[in-house]
Amino acid sequence: MSLTQRSSAFLQEMGVGPRWLLRDRVHAVVEEHVSVNQQAAVEEPVVVAEHAVPVPAVGRATAFEQAATVVTLPARPAPAVAEPAVPVPPPAALVPPPAAAPAPASAGEDTAWFDDAPAPPPKAPTLKQPAPPRTRAEAAPPTEDTSWFDAVPAAPVPRAPGRTAATDEEIAAMDWPELQAAVRSCTRCRLCETRRAAVPGAGDEKARWLVLGLAPTRADEKAEQPFAGPPGQLLQNMLRAVALSTERGAYVTTLVKCRPAADDGADRLPAADELAACRPYLQRELALTGAGLGLTLGGVTAKGLLGMAARGKVLRLDHAGGGLPVVATFHPADLLKKPEDKARAWADLCLARSADAARC
Repeated sequence: MSLTQRSSAFLQEMGVGPRWLLRDRVHAVVEEHVSVNQQAAVEEPVVVAEHAVPVPAVGRATAFEQAATVVTLPARPAPAVAEPAVPVPPPAALVPPPAAAPAPASAGEDTAWFDDAPAPPPKAPTLKQPAPPRTRAEAAPPTEDTSWFDAVPAAPVPRAPGRTAATDEEIAAMDWPELQAAVRSCTRCRLCETRRAAVPGAGDEKARWLVLGLAPTRADEKAEQPFAGPPGQLLQNMLRAVALSTERGAYVTTLVKCRPAADDGADRLPAADELAACRPYLQRELALTGAGLGLTLGGVTAKGLLGMAARGKVLRLDHAGGGLPVVATFHPADLLKKPEDKARAWADLCLARSADAARC
């Protein structure tokens, strides 16, 4: 196939084949056909693209006839334009279901107040006084966990001789500045001889809750405030969980205002006379604040205040203002050592909040 035939075939394939030929191109086509006829002496089709068009053998043709010769080919239909594909959504079974929202925590197990509590510092070994033997009648029922209750020692400590001390009547008539000054200079027992500093209570002077610990620790004595360090930070979190704080609604104090120290300098439990010597200070704090509920921290504190210890109950303290509802819970220092008890402590706080709301 010549160049002219290939060009014509290409144009025909593209759908733009000519309907007529120019004069100078007709001569070339006719001459090519004559040459082919002379060699084959037969009539052969000329294939252009995919269509065969018979061309008769040409002998001597006039210029007019050559010029009038037109090769006409049927036009090839234009290729159909493909329509844009429409995205087909995946079957419903392949679409992953939306993730389920996490279930909210139960209100009764909200113990977030403990999560940011600091870790307890390492503690030096201390000598603990053995608890006196308990009779069968005093034994706790086997179903109640009372391992956190320790007995208060009953060894009496005589009052420091040769020093004047405020009487019960004088303490009962004091205002806040006089009361704190009396605590700092107290000589009602021999703890004044070994203490580094007395630790009065602190907090809202018109508190709704009176929060009680047993006695100042070495850290409390150094800071001259109750519940210093990590236990105090945890106590603040506990109070915030029930919408209270030492700035508003809570007054924090201890049954004994001076740190009881053993012979080796370690903390020890207070004696019965030490508890009795400080009781008028507690009664005056209760009267000045007008608190309507007491929260004891630790089994020894509840036992030193009420003579008994029982969690999960609302107890009563008789005082000049009437019966004070009291709820016992864990000491923050104990919760730092045994955090699995935080849910039980939260239940105690909820019980105290309900008892406070019931009296309003």
